[in-house]
Amino acid sequence: MDPAPQFSSTQNPNPNPNPNVFLDPTADSIPNLLQNQSQNPNPNPTTLNHYLSFSVPKKRRRGRSQRNPASFRLPLTLPTDSPSSSRTPASDEIIVINKEPKTEALIALTAGFPADSLTEEEIDASVLPVIGGIEQVNYTLIRNHIIAKWRENVSNWVSKKTFLDYIPQHYHALLDSAYNYLVSHGYINFGVASSIKERIPAEVSKPAVIIVGAGLAGLAAARQLMRFGFKVTVLEGRKRAGGRVYTKKMEGGNRVCAAADLGGSVLTGTLGNPLGIVGRQLGEFLHKVRDKCPLYCVDGRPVDPDTDVKVESAFNRMLDKASRLRQLMGEVSVDVSLGAALETFQQVFKDAVSDEELNLFNWHLANLEYANAGLLSNLSLAFWDQDDPYDMGGDHCFLPGGNGKLVQALTENVPILYEKTVHTIRYSGDGVQVIAGSQVFEGDMALCTVPLGVLKKGSIKFIPELPQRKLDGIKRLGFGLLNKVAMLFPHVFWEMDLDTFGHLSDDPSRRGEFFLFYSYATVAGGPLLIALVAGEAAHKFESMPPTDAVTRVLQILKGIYEPKGINVPEPIQTVCTRWGSDPFCFGSYSNVAVGASGDDYDILAESVGDGRLFFAGEATTRRYPATMHGAFLSGLREAANMAHHANIRTLKMKVDKAPSNAHSCASLLADLFREPDIEFGSFSVIFAQKNTDPKLPAILRVTFGEARKKCHEVAKQDQQHSNKLLFQQLQSHFNQQQQLHVYTLLTRQQVLDLREVRGGDEMRLNYLCEKLGVKLVGRKGLGINADSVIDSIKSERGNRKPVSTSLAPKPGVSSKLKAGIMKRKLIRRAKVVRKSNGSINVGSATKLSEEVKMTDLVLPDVTVSGSNQNDLSNP
Repeated sequence: MDPAPQFSSTQNPNPNPNPNVFLDPTADSIPNLLQNQSQNPNPNPTTLNHYLSFSVPKKRRRGRSQRNPASFRLPLTLPTDSPSSSRTPASDEIIVINKEPKTEALIALTAGFPADSLTEEEIDASVLPVIGGIEQVNYTLIRNHIIAKWRENVSNWVSKKTFLDYIPQHYHALLDSAYNYLVSHGYINFGVASSIKERIPAEVSKPAVIIVGAGLAGLAAARQLMRFGFKVTVLEGRKRAGGRVYTKKMEGGNRVCAAADLGGSVLTGTLGNPLGIVGRQLGEFLHKVRDKCPLYCVDGRPVDPDTDVKVESAFNRMLDKASRLRQLMGEVSVDVSLGAALETFQQVFKDAVSDEELNLFNWHLANLEYANAGLLSNLSLAFWDQDDPYDMGGDHCFLPGGNGKLVQALTENVPILYEKTVHTIRYSGDGVQVIAGSQVFEGDMALCTVPLGVLKKGSIKFIPELPQRKLDGIKRLGFGLLNKVAMLFPHVFWEMDLDTFGHLSDDPSRRGEFFLFYSYATVAGGPLLIALVAGEAAHKFESMPPTDAVTRVLQILKGIYEPKGINVPEPIQTVCTRWGSDPFCFGSYSNVAVGASGDDYDILAESVGDGRLFFAGEATTRRYPATMHGAFLSGLREAANMAHHANIRTLKMKVDKAPSNAHSCASLLADLFREPDIEFGSFSVIFAQKNTDPKLPAILRVTFGEARKKCHEVAKQDQQHSNKLLFQQLQSHFNQQQQLHVYTLLTRQQVLDLREVRGGDEMRLNYLCEKLGVKLVGRKGLGINADSVIDSIKSERGNRKPVSTSLAPKPGVSSKLKAGIMKRKLIRRAKVVRKSNGSINVGSATKLSEEVKMTDLVLPDVTVSGSNQNDLSNP
C-alpha cells in the first residue's frame, strides 16, 4: 500500500485565539488543574495574571470525535484569602466570596465571559463607572460567583437577596450592577423552570413587539420579553414551532415507533450550552455521542484501522498546511476557497496514495462539508473556522426523545399565530408594521428571526429597504445544505455499542451521499437509523426520488451487514428531508463563504430603524453560528437589546415632555464649569468637595479652540500618538466652531493623575486614550450617570454667590437685565493660548483674551482611539 500524503506539522491557524474558551466546571480535570495552587492558599494579591493551560477541540469534525485539540492559555485573577469581614472600602482590596474563585471563573467561561475582565457588551452597558483596577476585579469575581451560584440549581430563581448576607455592604453597588446585567441579558434565570415561569407578569406593562419566526431564536426572545412585561406576538409561517429543529414521530405496526430529529439534532458541546440547561430544567439526561465510529469501504469491508488513523492524520496536517498558507497569503486569502487550497495539496500527492486511501480522504472532506453545511469550493480559506476559539467545549449529545421536547417546553403560554407567512415589514421612528397575507400587525418593535436563506431569497420586503451594509452582509455569507434519510426498522440489526458509522464512496462528486449514519436506537425510543447527505450530494438529493434514495441506503447497509451474516430488513417507515426546497428556510445553516468574514455575522445582528427592527438567529451570532444554542442565545441577546431601546425611548419621552429641564441641565453644566475645581491646560474639572474620597466621580471637560491652524499642526506632530484620530474626527467640527467642549466621567484620583502627566495636552489626551481608554462625548452623551454628580455639585454650591443668573429670572426683573443675562449666556469670555509648538494647551505660554462665541455642542460619541475604549456614560 502506498503511503498517505505526509506534511510537516505547522502552527495553529489561530495563533491568538479569543480567551473565551469553554471548559467543564465539573470535570475531573479541573481539580487536577487547580491542585498546584492548593499548596499556596494565600497568593500575592498583586498577582493578577496567573495562567493555566487548557485544551480546546478544533471545530473540524462534527461526525467523529475531536482528536486534535488546540491548546492555549487562560489568564486568571487570583484574589487574596483574607476574611471579607475585615475588608476596608471596596476600592482598596480584592473581595473573597468563595474559596475556589478559579472554579467559578471556569464556570463563567462556559457562559461566555472572560475569567477576569469585562466583555464588550458589559462595557457598552456601563456596568462600571470606571474600567480597570481592583474595582473591575471585584466586579468580575461577584459576576462569576452569581453565575456559578445559579448553575448549582438552574431550576431555582436566584435572587439578589441570596448574596446580601455574605457580600459586604460596600460591595453592594457592584452586586447590583452584576446581577442586573446577568438577569437582563439572559445569562441567569432563563429557561422553563417553574420558578422562572412564575416571574412572567400577568399584565403587560410595556409596548407591543412582533416576533417573526417561532424557531429557537424567536422562542427564546419571546419568553424573555414576556418576563420583561412586553406584549408579545409571534408569527410563524409553518403549522408548527421550532423552525429548523423538527422532531417527527415515526411509527409502524406492532407498536414500533421512534422520535426522529430531521433538523438540528446534536447538542454540539454541553459546557454552558443553554439548551443543555433547559434540558436539565425538564429533568432530561443527555446521551453522549460515543467516539466509536467505524468506517466501511465502498464494498462494505471495514476500513483498516491503521489506514484510517494514517489518512486522518494526513488530512489534519493538510488543514494545518492550508492554515499556514492563508497566513502567508494575508488579505489575498479572503478571495480564495478552502477547497482550492486543499485540492492543490491533494493533487501533489494524488499519485502517492491507493484508491482506498483516496476514498477515505474524500470521506473526511465530506465530513468537513457536513460540519460547515457548505461546499469546500465555497468556504473561505481565510475565515471558514473563525468561530473555533468559541467552541463550546464538552461532549456532543443527543436529547432522548428528540429536541422537540425543548421546543414544546419553550412554546408553553407563548402567543404564537401559526400559518402566518410574513411578506412585508415596515419600520419607522414611530414603530413597525408586519404584514402576513392581508393581516397587518402593529407594534413598537419587531424581531426578525427568519433563516439567512429566506433573507437571501428576498422573501420578505423591508420598507424602507435594509441598509446596503446589511444587504451586502446577507449576500456575502454562505448558507449551506444538509439532508437526511430517516428509517424506522422493525428491529435493530446494527451494533448497539456505537452511535455513528460511516461509508466511503469512490465518486468524489458523491462523497457526501449517505457518508455518515446516526444510530438513534438508544435515544429515539425505537430502531431508528438516520443517513446524512452533505456537500454537493445534498443539492442533488433535493431532486432525487425518495424511493431511489431509500434503495441506495439499503444497498449500503446490506453491503456492510450481510457479509457478517446479518439480514437487513425493509424499513417500516422512511422520511427524506428537502431543506433546500423548504420556503421557510431554503437551506440548513450558515457558513463563511469566500469573500465573507466573521464581521458579517455582526452586521446581520445589527438593528435598523433607530432601534425598531432587530435580527436574531444562528446567522447573527459570530461566536456560535450554525448551532442550535447559537440561535437560542441570539434570541436572549436581542431581547436585552429591545428592552434597552424601549427604555431609552421611555426616558426620551419624559425629557421631551419637559424640554426646559433638558435645556436648563445643559445650561447648569456650563455655569458650573465657569468656576472649575481644577483647571490645567485645556482641561477643567468639577466635583463635590465635601467628600474627599479619591474614587468618587468627577466631570472632566476638554476645550478645543482655534482649530483650523492648531489641528493641522498637531496632526503633523502627533504621528506617534494614537489620539491623532481624535483630532481628525473632530476637525470638521473645528472648522465650524470657534470652541468645542467634550466631556467624560473620571474619578478624582484619575483627574489628579492626569494633571501630573507631562508633555502637554497631547500627552494628556494620549493618557486618556491609552491608559484610561475613555470616550469623549457631548453633553448628552454623559447620560444619567453624570446627573447625580451635577446635582451634588449644584447642591454644594447652592450657598455660593452665583456667577450668572438663572435663565428663568424672578418676577420684576427688568427686560434690560434679562437681555443682558441672555447676552452673557451667548457671549462668554474664553482663554485662548497659542504656544510656539502649535499645541492646543493653555498653560505656561503667553495668554491672549478675546471674545468668542461659545456653543455647548451636543455631539455624537467621539471615540478616542485606544485598545480599551470605554464609554463611561449611559447612551
